[in-house]
Amino acid sequence: MKKKISAIAIIVAMVTVMLAGCGAGSSKSDIDYIKGKGTLIVGITDFAPMDYQEGGEWIGFDADLARLVAEDLGVEIKFVEIDWDNKILELDNKSIDVVWNGMTLTEEVASAMACTKPYLNNAQTVVVKADQAAQYQTIDDVKGLKFAVEAGSAGEAVAEENGFDYTSVTSQADTLMEVEAGTSDASIIDSLMAGAMVGEGTSYADLTHTVDLTTEEYVVGCRKGSDLAAYIDEEIKKYTDEGKMQSLASEYGVQEALVK
Repeated sequence: MKKKISAIAIIVAMVTVMLAGCGAGSSKSDIDYIKGKGTLIVGITDFAPMDYQEGGEWIGFDADLARLVAEDLGVEIKFVEIDWDNKILELDNKSIDVVWNGMTLTEEVASAMACTKPYLNNAQTVVVKADQAAQYQTIDDVKGLKFAVEAGSAGEAVAEENGFDYTSVTSQADTLMEVEAGTSDASIIDSLMAGAMVGEGTSYADLTHTVDLTTEEYVVGCRKGSDLAAYIDEEIKKYTDEGKMQSLASEYGVQEALVK
């Protein structure tokens, strides 16, 4: 009888050790994981003035801000263009470590990610041909238009909410191409992007933005339960106190959008 009890005790002890080992592995912080592999992988889309390429390098307000955080973590940074509609999946399967691309705080984002505090204000705005802008100054004015929106974006959500006729495309930049080509009457994009991408002196000089459909805030998204979100919050506060946030925002023309 004593031998049987001893055998059971040994088995219980072994299982306890195994479970403890599993618990230790699963509790490892996301920051430790990123430091361990030596790279912060940032999921983005081509979205000026947040993330865009110049001379083969990704720059922009978000890109430069993420680069500062990577430097403070002591790791390299890698930018990966993602399908915006798959951002949560990319994060969960560790193809990327963070979504940092002018991401609007929505219920879906808040429930699926560990998010930072809002750091920029934004809106979803309608973009049309400049010579037609006078006709489209209210939500009622634009209800009959055919829209192009980015799949999985806040623009797509507001189009659906308003019952608009819309086509989903890969990126916000592609929505502008649709309007320019005349295959869509209008697009719905972030107002910060509209300020940088349409109008006089831009690649889309014959386009303009008219009515804002929403007011929003940008956040950075990390894996659910990640300690990286709180770390980025601390970093942003530090950069704000040092004046780096304001300087960087002014460089990319988004200083008025900074969350106070």
